[in-house]
Amino acid sequence: MRRFARVALLCLGCGLCSLLYGFSQLALSLEQQPGGGRERQAPDPGARQQAGGGRAGARSAGRGEAGAGRCKNLSVSFWNSYWMLPSDVCGMNCFWEAAFRYDYMKTRPSEKMHLAVVACGERLEETVTMLRSAVIFSIKPLQFHIFAEDQLHESFKDILDDLPYEGKVNYTLYPITFPTESAAEWKKLFKPCASQRLFLPLILKDVDSLLYVDTDILFLRPVDDIWSFLGKFNSTQIAAMAPEHEEPRIGWYNRFARHPYYGVTGINSGVMLMNMTRIRRKYFKNDMTPVRLQWGEILMPLLKKYKLNITWGDQDLLNIMFFHNPESLYVFPCQWNYRPDHCIYGSNCKEAEEEGIFILHGNRGVYHDDKQPTFRAVYEAIKNYSFGDDLVHSLLQPLELELRKTMHTYCGKVYKVFIKQLTKSIRDLYARRSKGR
Repeated sequence: MRRFARVALLCLGCGLCSLLYGFSQLALSLEQQPGGGRERQAPDPGARQQAGGGRAGARSAGRGEAGAGRCKNLSVSFWNSYWMLPSDVCGMNCFWEAAFRYDYMKTRPSEKMHLAVVACGERLEETVTMLRSAVIFSIKPLQFHIFAEDQLHESFKDILDDLPYEGKVNYTLYPITFPTESAAEWKKLFKPCASQRLFLPLILKDVDSLLYVDTDILFLRPVDDIWSFLGKFNSTQIAAMAPEHEEPRIGWYNRFARHPYYGVTGINSGVMLMNMTRIRRKYFKNDMTPVRLQWGEILMPLLKKYKLNITWGDQDLLNIMFFHNPESLYVFPCQWNYRPDHCIYGSNCKEAEEEGIFILHGNRGVYHDDKQPTFRAVYEAIKNYSFGDDLVHSLLQPLELELRKTMHTYCGKVYKVFIKQLTKSIRDLYARRSKGR
């Protein structure tokens, strides 16, 4: 009798395993069928968006990641690689995803990298140069979210539509928008439009993760590499930024700030990587109330409390926020946000000395005056590069000649850090092309 029971139990177990395998294959086939691709999102009627056409093909307004039928034919991990699931993803998909997500991750297609910038006033050329630098080296597809004053939209479209993207870039143009009841206060904070970045998690509701950069940023290696930091976040981290200074003796926050700030020298928000799903869900500790507040609830109270004590606008507000929530910030090295302060008083970014500059940040207007010719030389080289030309002879070699002319300056004395990573990025790009990637 016992032998019969054992055989019956073994048969029942085998049958259950076969049933589970059959269901898993069915779910996988539904995810991979031709109709299972991402659906296009209709433009948000609450915000006027424009997008260009031209050579990039399907650069349409409001192109997004969500669709009404996404629950029917897509794996949960397709929508969110960090397992923070949208509220409308169906329970059955969630069940099967838990069992088979790791196998699917090995075969899932490359996702877009989302990059946002805010451009106002005379920042058109600078912004386009930044976007060009992102396009040159990046590997995975890019989605640009460009927030600009209305009068700049047509100029952006004319320029971006004329660039040969090779099908790997889409863009969407957005107007500058602030909460109606407090728009005037946000507009006059620091520089025009600067505080727009604070509202990106609330505006781009269907974007899971985003890299925000100032207009005066230049990428000297693929965007893919800083995007990969998202995978290094622990369970509490929601954003990544670099320190404001490496050397406290020349730090601004630790010497002059009249408000709380993150760490020893504060953080710089010119390059900010965000898991926006986590940002939208988090309840933040603060010094205004014992009750934790969400992102959309905390911004205005912070501004009202500290507006007479902040100098750098939205960056100061972010410092205050992460002072109270330090566990939420991932700090990346200075070579990912290299600024004049890293060399004008002597070289103080050791990582850049060893590996080169990864992202160049030309704040203080150094791309447009003669105060820091090293920074200006890099900017001019990328601005004037023609897509399709040989990068070594048309960009790298002329740039090195110009950098040698700046050796009378502190930054010029370490000019090799400005081309060390750039040289490697060009070599890697040609290696990928030779392999047909």
